[in-house]
Amino acid sequence: MNRRGAIRTLAAASAGPFFAFPRTQRANLLFLCSDQHQAAASGCYGHHQVQTPHIDEIASEGVRFERAYCQSPVCVPSRGSIITGNYASRHGAKILNDPLPEDSRTVAHFFGDQGYSTAAIGKMHFVDETRRHGFSHRVNAATHLDRLTRAEARSFREDQGSAGGTTGKPSAMPERLFRDTFYAEEAVRFLRAHREKPFCLWASFFMPHTPLVPHRKYWDLYDGVRLELPERSPDALESGFHGHLVRAKERGWYQQTDEQLHDAIRGYYGNVSQMDANVGRVFDTLRELGLEKNTVVVYTSDHGEMAGAHRMWTKHNMYEQSVRVPLIVRTPDRSGAGSARDHIVEQVDLFPTLAELCGFSAPKGVHGRSFAASVGEQRHSAREFAYSEYYFCRRVFTADDRFVGKPPILMVRTGKWKLNYLSWERSELFDLEQDPGEFRNVIDDSGNAGIARELSNIASSILRTG
Repeated sequence: MNRRGAIRTLAAASAGPFFAFPRTQRANLLFLCSDQHQAAASGCYGHHQVQTPHIDEIASEGVRFERAYCQSPVCVPSRGSIITGNYASRHGAKILNDPLPEDSRTVAHFFGDQGYSTAAIGKMHFVDETRRHGFSHRVNAATHLDRLTRAEARSFREDQGSAGGTTGKPSAMPERLFRDTFYAEEAVRFLRAHREKPFCLWASFFMPHTPLVPHRKYWDLYDGVRLELPERSPDALESGFHGHLVRAKERGWYQQTDEQLHDAIRGYYGNVSQMDANVGRVFDTLRELGLEKNTVVVYTSDHGEMAGAHRMWTKHNMYEQSVRVPLIVRTPDRSGAGSARDHIVEQVDLFPTLAELCGFSAPKGVHGRSFAASVGEQRHSAREFAYSEYYFCRRVFTADDRFVGKPPILMVRTGKWKLNYLSWERSELFDLEQDPGEFRNVIDDSGNAGIARELSNIASSILRTG
């Protein structure tokens, strides 16, 4: 790739497919979203230990995308990008504390204008929940707590209250008290109530987000299993942006023993399997009602999870475990059933893609570009690179907020290279063909100055033009 070709790709960000594809007329949309699901931690993505039978089943009837990327490795800006089709630098919700602007046009507005019933059930992370962003039906965390007795709510907070906890253990709660159980029940109720008219349902689960405390039956799925641990270098994080090293040591992740890491991963896989079971409840209801014959189904996650890799947990960085996401698209005719696509896609591409797959023209003026043709195994104008941006979040990245307010980390990832660009600090360049685990920062290697400059120019251009 040269810079001219990359800029052409950027300029063509809203271009459509080369060839038309068969459209389903006014198909329903069921969007299944989890929180913090590492792409590799699914059976359909080749993991031989984690158990995800329901997601695997959707993948067997749809198309799995191997190189899908979020536009910010943190909940609020990522979710804003998914529903608007724009990067955070344009939609404005850049950090965890930022509400998505009320005038943002979203996928819910789009489908609502077509006469669809629209619903957002579960964790959408709108920050300001008075803003519905086009969804006429809304069920959220407050709705979940309202249905609990005072004693149940206290039990829930004691059991699941540590949102950043990375100690793996089984939950003491009955499964009915988990918020994701409630979200699945509400999604099922919505499907039954709206089976006779077109709908756009966004069912968004909290798991496998920390704490790593699944219901005991999902914890016990991994009883006696010696789980594989990620490779951890004794000098991890020392050759790149030093803020990641500071954060990992502050949080205690850097010092995790192998046994502590094993139990944490067991808790994470338990969370993944519990989330998978709730995805299955919703998808099974769709089929029970016969709605799968005219519904586009998508499964993805807002971002990934480090799960101990590079001695880190959660996200807030540009490593593959954090920024790459699972993405499965199932169409009513099961186009490409069980196949995989290796080209790069971004989550901003979902809005125009889903509009086209459901039978409409893609929206104009968004960063996203439709990859609907590739779902139907037709040639399309694939991206040359993926772009993501991370703005330092208050009270989350480091305890003293030393990086808050500084320019963001900008990622540009091609087939071979990944640059994590900081205009004010040491950047990171990885050769993903030679070093897929991203262990060696080659930013200073002889001969790499040109590629680093080219990719940093692309990143800066995207950020500047918005």
